[in-house]
Amino acid sequence: MPIFEKNYYALCKQKLIKLLGINTDTKIYKAWSWLFNFVLSQWFYVFLAALIAIAAKFPNFARHGGTIRAEYTIGYAAIALIFFQNGLSMRTSVFLSHLYDWRAHIVALVMQFLVTNAIVYGICCGVKAANNPNIDEWLLVGVIVTSTCSTTIASNVVMTRKAKGSAEKTISCVFLANLVGAFISPLLVQMYLSGSTWSFGNPKNGTSFSEVYRRVMKQLGLAVFVPLFVGQCVININPDKVMAINAKYKLNKVGSICLLLNLFQSFSTAFYQKAFTSVPGVSVVFVFFLNTGLYLFFTLLTAVICRNPLIKKLFIDTQDSVKPGSIKYYLTKFLAPFYFSPEDTVALIFVCPAKSAALGISLVTSQYGDHSQYLGKILVALVLYSTQQVLIANFMVIPCKKWILICQATQGSENEDVNNIEKSFSNQERQPQTENPLQIVNEDVSTQIVNEDVSTQISNAKEKHPL
Repeated sequence: MPIFEKNYYALCKQKLIKLLGINTDTKIYKAWSWLFNFVLSQWFYVFLAALIAIAAKFPNFARHGGTIRAEYTIGYAAIALIFFQNGLSMRTSVFLSHLYDWRAHIVALVMQFLVTNAIVYGICCGVKAANNPNIDEWLLVGVIVTSTCSTTIASNVVMTRKAKGSAEKTISCVFLANLVGAFISPLLVQMYLSGSTWSFGNPKNGTSFSEVYRRVMKQLGLAVFVPLFVGQCVININPDKVMAINAKYKLNKVGSICLLLNLFQSFSTAFYQKAFTSVPGVSVVFVFFLNTGLYLFFTLLTAVICRNPLIKKLFIDTQDSVKPGSIKYYLTKFLAPFYFSPEDTVALIFVCPAKSAALGISLVTSQYGDHSQYLGKILVALVLYSTQQVLIANFMVIPCKKWILICQATQGSENEDVNNIEKSFSNQERQPQTENPLQIVNEDVSTQIVNEDVSTQISNAKEKHPL
């Protein structure tokens, strides 16, 4: 079970069945039992659907400036819990070891802050140039702003662990991407929305850029970096005990729960501002299919970059025949590590296309203000993309896991053959080359004769002097 311990769940189930006197052999019971287990295993999506329904019915409860003042209780507290738990879940030494993999960080940062938003910006410019009255221009602004955000915080780590990928690589990439994104994302928004075509959506209008940047740094500093630092300080006091508490009480679910709260806040704000009803339904459907196509395309592009067949053919397969000191030798030394392992590839597949709902909401609300009349429309694209990426990534877990297991089995057999060859060579090196086989045979025969003489003398002595 994803939340409760399996043994505890089974014990409670048996007691309830015994108390109610339910016959477990009937088809009705088996059908309801299967349905209940399925719903419990998919608890994230069940709660998400319930929260969306609540947000649609009572949008004032969790909106910005609403009943619970979600801009503080969720915008600060929930995000702070996510990063605090992330700080508690990784050892500093492991985190730093993966943080030094600059090649993986180059791929992740270039994909997140250059490739994805450039492609999205080009598509949005083409759609706006078509002047389709059914496509709301503020939704397109939301798509552009979403593309400038860094990778998500909780879902990609969860998916990487489920797919048996390198979770440490994911955490280090997430940390660095969100750290860099705090500085780059506002600049990218200003760059893409500074022209005359998108000037209406520029958050700098009516305020200075320094004020926008001040709001971003304040929210990110209090909700992201301080909790992460505190979590790292706590785990370094007693790492084993903290990790044991994490595993026992399943604190990794905190990130998923807080992610649900952030989505609840976003949907509440969007419903309160009538974002889904104030724009044509064609616009929402268009953004939905656009997000799906973009996520799948960026996932495929990341996989091709991480397992580039040209690098394998030109440098990996021919590296044994390269002469040291040649130009190809140095090219191989530099480019061959860009052909990532299956575990690192899966980690980057979940990192690069994703966009953070928690950090994205902070960036959007801090740049456009909590009471902007267009805030709901801008958040539609971010909310839809964040929801869709979780759904698509969950379907990708099984094929990614199977691929990793196949690659591990293949690499394991190859490594075993290499180890056997190395052992045979080492045994040959340790064997003395000056020994003569005839000499060894003669020594064995002489040793056997001496042993027979000694045994004969002992038996004769026993016959002469019996006890």
